[in-house]
Amino acid sequence: MGTVKRLAAEVSEGLKGILPNLRKTVVSKLALVVGAMIDEQTPNTSELANVLPLDTKRQDMREQWLRRLLKNKLLDCKLIMEPFARNELEKAANNGQVILLSMDQTDLGDRMAVIVISVRIGDRALPLIWLAEEGSANISFEGQQKILEQVLSWLPVNATVMLLADRFYPSIKLINWLNTHSWQYRIRLKSNLTVVLNNGEKTTTGVLAEGVTERCLSNILLFAQGVSTNIGIWHETGHKQPWIIAMDCPPTLAKVKDYSARWSIEPMFSDFKGRGFELEDSKLQHADRLERLILIMTLAMYWCVNAGIDDALKNPTPI
Repeated sequence: MGTVKRLAAEVSEGLKGILPNLRKTVVSKLALVVGAMIDEQTPNTSELANVLPLDTKRQDMREQWLRRLLKNKLLDCKLIMEPFARNELEKAANNGQVILLSMDQTDLGDRMAVIVISVRIGDRALPLIWLAEEGSANISFEGQQKILEQVLSWLPVNATVMLLADRFYPSIKLINWLNTHSWQYRIRLKSNLTVVLNNGEKTTTGVLAEGVTERCLSNILLFAQGVSTNIGIWHETGHKQPWIIAMDCPPTLAKVKDYSARWSIEPMFSDFKGRGFELEDSKLQHADRLERLILIMTLAMYWCVNAGIDDALKNPTPI
């Protein structure tokens, strides 16, 4: 039995237990492609199809098989990810811990934009849900809201959540949504955003950060229309730009540094990109097919990460 077949058999058994209601043919096909993705680590559908253990030697038929799978609406990302996401969120909330979520966007040239919400597990992050849109523009709040509310529906009861997000994302609608659902947040701000201080003075976030190492401001109005928030500023020695962080609570330097938890996304995006699946090299032109390709990559990532965790528990490094 070849490597891909062995991997596919292992993945298939796992999927049957995790997704008992998913059609058996979909489970077997999905397991084959996840096994191939673990083995080949490529977004190129021709290369991926070439290693699929199918009963044909014709490359064109292999590629047709894979294209049909990526178009198959039964490969529902939300449905398939739900048990995985619920499990990881449950673990992240153990012993009353704050669940640390990150929201991040990546582009595939000017063809596609992808937004992902991930959860921090140990020193890395794992993707929970994502959305792809054709075009290079930033995904609007309407797109963000779809995936935020999907994660909201998967959270354990009474879980405490903190959202970490980069400079692309702050908006009145986003902060109002976070406040409505009592989520904590640490959102990095650009330096050109308009703010109104509690004394009525109008300025920008960049001006507030000029010449200071640390600064904390409570109850300021962000954006021209105004949404109440708090800002913490930290300019670390040797760094070109300061962190300007909007937060839901009275600001302190320690709470500004909460934003550093977002670096757990680096191993995840390394897996998706240059050190892993090379997602940016995908030639797919349709958002729904890209989302299903990301599903395949994500399941491959989950299998590898959990195999690593399991091995570390069973075979710990000797002291």
